Amino acid sequence: MLYDTDVPMDMRPFLFRSILVSIGWAVFLSSTSAPAPGQWLKYPTAGIPRGTDGKPNLSAPVPKAPDGKPDLSGIWEVGEEQGVSLYGAYTTHFMDLAVDLKPGEAPLQPWAKALSQERQDNLHKDDPLARCMPPGVPRINTIAPFKIIQNPRLIVVLYETTATSAFRQIFTDGRPLPKDPQPTWLGYSVGTWEGNVLKVDTIGFNDRGWIDTGMGHPQTEALHVIERFRRTDFGHMEIGITIDDPKAYTKPWTASMKAHILPDTELLEMTCENSKGLEHLVGR
Repeated sequence: MLYDTDVPMDMRPFLFRSILVSIGWAVFLSSTSAPAPGQWLKYPTAGIPRGTDGKPNLSAPVPKAPDGKPDLSGIWEVGEEQGVSLYGAYTTHFMDLAVDLKPGEAPLQPWAKALSQERQDNLHKDDPLARCMPPGVPRINTIAPFKIIQNPRLIVVLYETTATSAFRQIFTDGRPLPKDPQPTWLGYSVGTWEGNVLKVDTIGFNDRGWIDTGMGHPQTEALHVIERFRRTDFGHMEIGITIDDPKAYTKPWTASMKAHILPDTELLEMTCENSKGLEHLVGR
C-alpha cells in the first residue's frame, strides 16, 4: 500500500511470486503471503510435448480438445517485464491497457479523462487492488499466472492474485448473457468459438473496478469486454481485448497482448491482509 514516506519511482508489474507486490509508481501491497516456492517442483505436467532432453517443446502444435476445438488448458502468464520506462512512460498493459495506442488516443469521455488524471495525481491511493479487491477484467489477466481448465460446456479460469480465490466461469454451452445482471467485479462471461479463436463476451461489471493500474482508466456498469484467445502453438497464446463502455469512452478501443505457458508448475495460494495500516494510505 502507499505509505506517507518516500517510495522508489521505478516500479515493475506485480511480482506475485514474491512477498512484496508492487502497484504502479507508489502503491504497493505489503501484507501478501504465499507458501514457499517449489511445490511439485520436480513433478512434470502431464501431456506436455518434450524433446529428447526432456525439456518442454513449446513450439509444438496446438493441442486439441476431445470435441476438436483448440485446447487452451494450462497455466499461462502475460509476458511483459518492464512496467515503466526511463522516461516515465508506461510500457505494459498492466500499467496502461492503451499502451498499444498513441499517447492520448484512448477515447475517454471528459469526466473519465479527468478521473484518470486524478487517480494518477493522487498516487493511485484509491486503487481497489490496494484493498484486496479483485482486479477486474481484463486487468486480472495481466497481473500474475492464471490457469485455464476447459471442457466442452464450461471454461474455468483460476487466478494467482491477491484477491483470494478469484476465478471466472466462461459458459460455452450456448446460453445468452443475462439481461439484467447483478454488478460484480469479474462480470458474467459467455464464450463462443470463431474457428480456432475463443471469443469471450463479459458484462455485468460494477463501476468500482479500474481498467489498468498506472493510468487508472475507469469503467462503468455499461462496460462490455470482448476477449479473443488464440493459441498459436503449444507454448504461446495471443489475447485480443476490446473495451466497449459508452458511458466512459467515446468509442470502443482495443489492446493485444501475448501470453506464454508455464510448464511443470502449479498456482500458489495468495492472500491479502491490507486492512492493516490503511491510515498510511494517504495519496498526495
